[in-house]
Amino acid sequence: DEGKSAQIMHIGPFSEEGPTVEKVHNFIEDQNGKFDGFKQKHHEIYLSDPRKAKPENMKTVIRQPFSN
Repeated sequence: DEGKSAQIMHIGPFSEEGPTVEKVHNFIEDQNGKFDGFKQKHHEIYLSDPRKAKPENMKTVIRQPFSN
């Protein structure tokens, strides 16, 4: 059980996920949540097949566990 988490959909290539990860981190901080980037690493759920989808159309759910 990973407990509370926030998630966001990233659309685009894996190499451009940085700003999306930053958005979910900012959301958590705005909710007075806390996370330890070493102990609570984000998870990625791939909704697109990289063998079939164009990089700009790739869909990835970024899920970040956090605590209060």
